[in-house]
Amino acid sequence: MVLLRTPQGEFDAAVGTTKLGTRTPPDADTHFRIASNTKTMTSALVVLLAQDGKLKFSDPVSAYVPGVPNGENITIADLLKMRSGLYNYTDAPELAKALDADPKKVWTPQEVLAIAFRHPPKSSPGKSYDYNNTNYALLGLVAEKAGGRPLSRQFQDRLFGPLGLQRTSLPAADDNSIPERYSHGYMYGGTSYALVDKPYPADIRDAARAGKLKPVDYTHQNSSYARAAGGVISTADDLATWIRALVSGRVLNAEYQRQWLRSLRPEGPRKPGGQWYGYGISYQRFGPNASMYYHGGELPGFNSFIGHDADNDVTLVIWTNLTLSPEGKTTANALLPAVLDEVYAGLSLSSTPVPTPTG
Repeated sequence: MVLLRTPQGEFDAAVGTTKLGTRTPPDADTHFRIASNTKTMTSALVVLLAQDGKLKFSDPVSAYVPGVPNGENITIADLLKMRSGLYNYTDAPELAKALDADPKKVWTPQEVLAIAFRHPPKSSPGKSYDYNNTNYALLGLVAEKAGGRPLSRQFQDRLFGPLGLQRTSLPAADDNSIPERYSHGYMYGGTSYALVDKPYPADIRDAARAGKLKPVDYTHQNSSYARAAGGVISTADDLATWIRALVSGRVLNAEYQRQWLRSLRPEGPRKPGGQWYGYGISYQRFGPNASMYYHGGELPGFNSFIGHDADNDVTLVIWTNLTLSPEGKTTANALLPAVLDEVYAGLSLSSTPVPTPTG
């Protein structure tokens, strides 16, 4: 599903089916799991709590969550910008093994954090960028401590309700369902291929290409292990409204909007022209007249991209219900260069770096 909003109008394109064996194409109101696009919401809530004076970006995470390794030296800003140095719990082989063994297991944030804390940190706090779901599992707990209410309630009251996002929700931990109408989500092989971005072996790749291997339906896998890092369900229509509102300043006040924008830093110090990451948002310039604030999302069954070009007032949402193609490419991200070539006339992205997965 591709949804595009521009000053010239709104355009959408739907291909395929929301469920194998049927001919039901998706549309802009079809529910799907947005995965790490949830981080744009968790970070916005944390910034709102700072705006309210209930936390500071310089606060150590240990002030809100006990037992974090080196937590007295890891700040809220470090977590928001993916610079804590902590181990990423979704990289752990034991998580993928547990998800495959019991797809409907209910996870608590403390359980996934325990997985992360059993592994040594990857670097010192603030030293380098490392995309990491542990950071946002912690931020969900920080938001609940500072805000005094469950994360789902704060999302609804502070973000979804005020913006009229009626088809967007963070489900309860024990809720495996998706609201009607929804898309099923598929992937070849076990969950580790989505969580760790490891390539398919030749036998899976060849069987998938030949149509001999059927993808696994991950639609109702319990997503509580992702929660603040990736647990929200939404639609293309709602996400287009959300990302434009966030980038254009409708969510935060002017002072904190400036801080949100100034938080962006190059992911790699040797690649200043590549992808930047800040408080739960990426930024990249694709050409002289094309740049976007954006995020991506990846869970078993779904891959998605949301972005807003503030200069040209262009909003783009792409989502697919196959996580990885038989070639091992994240599907929505793989579509992005072709879509941008259509959106920006004359822009060739053949030599332009495209966003790396943020799932």
